[in-house]
Amino acid sequence: MVKRRLLIAAATFIAAAACSVASAPVPAPEVARFDWQLPRGFPIPLTEPDNIQTPTKFALGRRLFYDRRLSANGTQSCGDCHQQSHAFSDGKTVAVGSTGQQHTRNAMTLTNAGYNASYTWDSTKVRSLAQQALVPMFNTHPIELGVAGHEKEIVARFRSDDALFRAAFPGQRRPVSIRNIARALAAFERALISGNSPYDRLVYGDDSNAISPAAWRGMRLFFSKRAGCSECHQGFNFSSESRYAGHSKTKPVLVRNGVTEGAFRVPTLRNVELTAPYMHDGSIATIDDVIQRYVVARKLSLDASDRADLAEFLRSLTDRDFVTDARFAAP
Repeated sequence: MVKRRLLIAAATFIAAAACSVASAPVPAPEVARFDWQLPRGFPIPLTEPDNIQTPTKFALGRRLFYDRRLSANGTQSCGDCHQQSHAFSDGKTVAVGSTGQQHTRNAMTLTNAGYNASYTWDSTKVRSLAQQALVPMFNTHPIELGVAGHEKEIVARFRSDDALFRAAFPGQRRPVSIRNIARALAAFERALISGNSPYDRLVYGDDSNAISPAAWRGMRLFFSKRAGCSECHQGFNFSSESRYAGHSKTKPVLVRNGVTEGAFRVPTLRNVELTAPYMHDGSIATIDDVIQRYVVARKLSLDASDRADLAEFLRSLTDRDFVTDARFAAP
């Protein structure tokens, strides 16, 4: 029992290290207007000064996220590649655009995307969700939503929603615009916050029975030097870096993992059980296979029992409420 309490304390310390201000958050005026419904221990997401988070903007963003009118040929929405049941990924090896063109990248989860310091797999240049929303809209190699060259046509499709845009962006003469579409999408995605997994109930709810004995052993391994997982997957979001209100100067980084070629952003491990296949190219099918690849590539001393325990801990990061939450489903 003493060892368990010490382990909870250690995990709590590590999880809280990246969000120490969360215990006494002082919301900026622009974020006080929105009910974040934050899980215990989570800080308020960072909101850009030109994109205040409001209920009306969130509601518009939710509608737009699932609206196929946003693609040039009217066949695909953001929600087709980022499905709630898959923790806002798509279950495919690589994404497929609105024209059927295959991509070279796996569709990354949007779990807790509002805390990311940067977006996309292999660049640190995209620093906000509104910027990121423009990437699938305007990419031409490969084509995703295919907006490039069809901007006026697509804006015209949403004229019938003028009242919703005016409510979300009051005071603007012409609120229906590509820029405001991206800003509304960002408001919805910023609120996709997941923090009610068994692990969270253990660490933040002090429920020592929230995870299985195998997951306990796996947690000990995860935070140990022997496995080294927490060297890259850090903090409350189990990723390489996080930004939030009061902590906005985090420098984004790309990491070489030794398993795949190239340097990539470290994704969150929250809901990792639901986001297979894995890696930037979707080349690894299961959690167990990922662990085995790391064991071989990094020459880790983990036997079959260790690997099974580690996989069980990763599954304890699954938040079932998140993937069934009606607030995030198609309206």
